[in-house]
Amino acid sequence: MSGDGSQPSDTMAERSADPTWKHQLLLNANRWLVTAGLMAFVFVGLLVVGELSPISLRALMGEKEPVLTLFQALVTALITGVTLVVTINSLVLSQELGAVEDQRGRLDGALEFREDVESSIDAPISPPEPASFVQAIIAASDERAREFREAVSDSRDDELIERVDDFVDNLTTHADSIRDDLEGAQFGTYDVVKAALDYNYSWKIFRARRIKNAHADSFDDEAEAAYDELLESLKLFGLAREHFKTLYFQWELINLSRAMMYVAVPALVVAMSMLLFFHADAVSGTVLGIDAIVWVVVATSTIAVTPFLLLIAFILRIATMAKRTLAIGPFIVRDSSRGEEIDWESE
Repeated sequence: MSGDGSQPSDTMAERSADPTWKHQLLLNANRWLVTAGLMAFVFVGLLVVGELSPISLRALMGEKEPVLTLFQALVTALITGVTLVVTINSLVLSQELGAVEDQRGRLDGALEFREDVESSIDAPISPPEPASFVQAIIAASDERAREFREAVSDSRDDELIERVDDFVDNLTTHADSIRDDLEGAQFGTYDVVKAALDYNYSWKIFRARRIKNAHADSFDDEAEAAYDELLESLKLFGLAREHFKTLYFQWELINLSRAMMYVAVPALVVAMSMLLFFHADAVSGTVLGIDAIVWVVVATSTIAVTPFLLLIAFILRIATMAKRTLAIGPFIVRDSSRGEEIDWESE
């Protein structure tokens, strides 16, 4: 096989082997909407079980105290959950605490990285805002790719020219698309990280190295220099993506902590109210053919487990992102819809 194999799709959703609805649920959907969906699932599920049960909830409450037992457990779980939130916040904040020398090292590392990026993008100062910063690096990789194509355009190796043309066309088209996605994106939202994850720099590094390996004899000094600069810009993008991904994880964990605090107090009030003031005799009649006591217990139970459902919604996104970006560089450690077999012996 003389080519580079089938080119992966330009978005993470298309590259994933998961169905679209699953990708939307795990990554793209608003976390509060996912939580609402989980609440609806719990609410309807409990109603269905209550209707299918051979013994009514009212009859069970006459023999034992299932509601009392349930809400006692929920109150304990809620208090434990708040403790967990404090622990999460402490872990996130611990990354920001340290001696002066530690902070100096972090600052020097950040400034050194910025200087490397400024050298790559040919700018005196790199943008301070994350979306613009990523845009600048992508624009630099676009420009370096065009320079690479220009550097090999006079080569006598027609196959090299053809492969570089195809590689550069794909890279520049993809870069334009990602830069459009980043336009106006605000860090703290998923949009910035999503666009960065869509730019599959690792495949581009792999493909560039594959071209170099197959046509090393056709590279002159100009082509070699252009190739090195292109690879450097892609490496810098990889480092920037990992840095902003880490910052986003911290941002999301802080948002999760705050959100759980917001919903934990109402959930605790509802659970404690059911323990202190609820009695089966206070509720009578039916609603839509279902005993009113079932509606009350199901509704309050759903509210009481809301903090746990919110935790699930946030962790689903964070865990999925972490799994999809475990490796830095040209490694594929998960199932992919790339759908190709590369003949390593042909080159």
